Amino acid sequence: MDQNGITRRAFLGYAGAAALLLPFPLRARAMTLAGPEDGDRERLAAWLRTLRAEGLGDGSVPLGRAVARVGELALGAPYAASTLEHYLADGGSPGAEPLTLHLSKFDCVSLVESALAVARAAAAPDGGWDRFAAEVERMRYRGGVRRGYASRLHYFSEWMRDGERRGLLRDLGPALGAVRDERPLRFMSEHRGSYAALRDDATFQAIVQRERALDCCPRNLVPRARIPEVASRLETGDVLAFATSIAGLDVTHTGFAWRDRAGVMRVLHAPLSGGVVQVSSGTVADYVNGLRSSTGILAARPLRG
Repeated sequence: MDQNGITRRAFLGYAGAAALLLPFPLRARAMTLAGPEDGDRERLAAWLRTLRAEGLGDGSVPLGRAVARVGELALGAPYAASTLEHYLADGGSPGAEPLTLHLSKFDCVSLVESALAVARAAAAPDGGWDRFAAEVERMRYRGGVRRGYASRLHYFSEWMRDGERRGLLRDLGPALGAVRDERPLRFMSEHRGSYAALRDDATFQAIVQRERALDCCPRNLVPRARIPEVASRLETGDVLAFATSIAGLDVTHTGFAWRDRAGVMRVLHAPLSGGVVQVSSGTVADYVNGLRSSTGILAARPLRG
């Protein structure tokens, strides 16, 4: 997903990422991985050391600051589309769902998930690769449980809602004067041929049912015209999702709010157009205004969960 319109990631993957942490099982029975790539484990270890050395790993500061610091450490990493779908291209079963992990390349959603997971792992006494993987898994799948392709939170607005329900995020929309976006989400089922996993009838039907179930839950959309007046109430590390008017779709891009030293709120993200993880040259409002078919933002504050 990207400012120049829907990219292949919009079709393939997401349709639209401590001692203070509550313990949860690592689910070794399901820890089937796609990755890591060479250097990823070492990269994670270095990032965890940095967060802890800078006092961002002990839970005494807002999680968003640690999340944004991970994003800064990832600056310059290459953009890679459809990172969650490569197992299908390599002949994987449509019903399978390996836990795909990367720290050397990102698309917009995997950057969000990875930064959050690294920040949470830094605050865990057992923080390391397994903890990082478990943190990604509990964000990426409905209820934190991976049960195949249909259990993935493909629509990013559902990713946000599911995370809020489980104490991982707080929806900022109501406090920012959001309006209700009640359009039905049908993008995946109406573009079945663009998703390799949906060739399987059972998987397709499961996605259809999930889309219908989402009709109950309108999105809290901060309209683009309102963003300049509420940007000062965003905090570095807040999760941003860029909403779209494209039929059946909720958002086309995601990233983090990032305030520079001059106090200007920008976007830290992994855009296709830039090719690497980067900070936007303009403000959040400027970025939204430059997006094709943009209607505003969904915003959420990360919590330790």
